[in-house]
Amino acid sequence: MTSGSPATGLPWNEAPHPVLGADPRARLVFVNEAARRVFPRARPGAALADVVPAWLATAHARYAADAVPAGRPATGAHGPALGPVGAESFEAHPTVRDDGTVVWWLVDDTDHRLAREALRTAEERTAFLVRSSNLLLSSLNLDRCMDATAQLAAEHLADAALVIAPARGSVLPVVSCVRGGTPSASLLAVDPEEVPGLAEALQGFPPVPSLWIDSARAPAWLVPEGLDAVGSIVVTPLPGHGVPAGALILLRGTGAAAFTEDEEVFARLFAARSGAAMSAARLYAEQASITDTLMRELLPPPLNRVAGVEYAGGYRPSKEHERVGGDFYDVHPAADEGDASLVVLGDVCGKGLEAAVMTGKIRSTLHALLPMADDHHRLLSLLNSALLNSESTRFATMVLASAAREGSSVRLRLTSAGHPAPLVLRSDGRTETAATHGTLVGALPDFSAETAAVTLAPGDACVLYTDGISEARGGPLGGEMFGEERLRRALEECAAMPAQTVVDHVQMLTSRWVGRGRHDDMAIVVISAPRTHHLSAVDGHTRGRFTA
Repeated sequence: MTSGSPATGLPWNEAPHPVLGADPRARLVFVNEAARRVFPRARPGAALADVVPAWLATAHARYAADAVPAGRPATGAHGPALGPVGAESFEAHPTVRDDGTVVWWLVDDTDHRLAREALRTAEERTAFLVRSSNLLLSSLNLDRCMDATAQLAAEHLADAALVIAPARGSVLPVVSCVRGGTPSASLLAVDPEEVPGLAEALQGFPPVPSLWIDSARAPAWLVPEGLDAVGSIVVTPLPGHGVPAGALILLRGTGAAAFTEDEEVFARLFAARSGAAMSAARLYAEQASITDTLMRELLPPPLNRVAGVEYAGGYRPSKEHERVGGDFYDVHPAADEGDASLVVLGDVCGKGLEAAVMTGKIRSTLHALLPMADDHHRLLSLLNSALLNSESTRFATMVLASAAREGSSVRLRLTSAGHPAPLVLRSDGRTETAATHGTLVGALPDFSAETAAVTLAPGDACVLYTDGISEARGGPLGGEMFGEERLRRALEECAAMPAQTVVDHVQMLTSRWVGRGRHDDMAIVVISAPRTHHLSAVDGHTRGRFTA
């Protein structure tokens, strides 16, 4: 035989890699020294199937049976065969001789196989980390993040996994999951010191190597239902934003291979992404709780009857996804019986959270100034000075109303500070504009205002509103203002009605007017002298007479 090795060009008996030939009956014809080292029982005359792996014997049978032109290397469907020989991997290249003998040139492919496997593993792990990150970061709910972390770890990294959050008092929040199962959450009153490295992981310290953890001493609470016995354990921290997010525990059964160092490193990469997602979810929950508390303080209070005077209010922020804005109102009951209660309705320049913060400052300042509520001018002057001395450049308009019951009527003192003057709705449907006006609050160093006195008879009402109502744009063409005249007509339809009915009617009409269009914050407060007793109806056609 004179043909040379496909790798070196040397004759078969001088080739540095294994070469062997077998006839069409699968009997060895020749074997070089390198082949004998790989296949110790290989000798001429021996049956090929007795000395080589099944993958090579099967390949020879296929090549020998097919009509491959003599002297031509097999290609395509008859190309090289690939398979393991012990711990190594070989690529076998066939060449057919004139007499039908197939010569197999074996090239060690172990390094290439290991490189391919390492590349495939790296690609799979990268894809897993990407999928995990997308799944974990798709939710800002801490419980769902813990569930997803435990389930992903159990399905791809271990036979079971536990996600442990920082302690809540004397208990540990734990989510456990076994492969193929669903996550289960619980609160366990256990000592993390029972598991080597767990207490340190919960504090954010580096993980303890799994070889240092005796799986036989794992406490019962660590082994989730569905896992019979623990063969190896990995404990790794879940890093968070500034503070640890918890710890991840991976468990494998006694029948599975122990965790390798490479697998522990990959587990830490997964834990870093999970910890970041859990930390973001916890931070969001904390901020949402704080925001909700602050928003509850900033939202206008519910109004009702105070000291014989009926109050009702309504508020709609400028955007549907906001809860508060720059409009506000409050009713401060009188400290002593018989004194006037103070009603405040205001509009801070701007919208959204910044306006809401300014609203909170104004309401707090007004609350501190309540002892001088009887003197509207002094109260508003002090508020004006306080806003001018603050770092904020925002200003506000507002109207104050002091309301006191006198017999069956309600006595009002109204003071506008750059705000639309209140409207007085009489029980017969007439509307009047209160004669009050004044300068903005927080804009000019000198404050001035005129106070108007109004008396509400039973069935009369006084309407305080912000310009978000009168200037609301909408209607058939979408750009027309609601306007004060339209507001007056809306109020005329509510003559002698309860205060809450007036609020509901105005809100319904303005909401219908703006439709889905953009609008400013809208607030309204109605003060009325209530009718309580129906005495008689005249001719059966009029509303009759009422007493307070």
